[in-house]
Amino acid sequence: MFGFGMPEMIIVLVIALVVFGPAKLPQLGQSLGAGIRNFKKATLEEPEQIAAKDKEEGAA
Repeated sequence: MFGFGMPEMIIVLVIALVVFGPAKLPQLGQSLGAGIRNFKKATLEEPEQIAAKDKEEGAA
């Protein structure tokens, strides 16, 4: 996957641990997961649903 092997992944994780610290890593992972989930949900919605939501928000 993108040429990343186990050694590269370990290096990235160690750098993230040093930069963000052990206390922030779970929060960072949770935020990243929520963002990916919301993006995936938004891309899977049908255009009519999106238009209906925009119309409702504009009327309120």
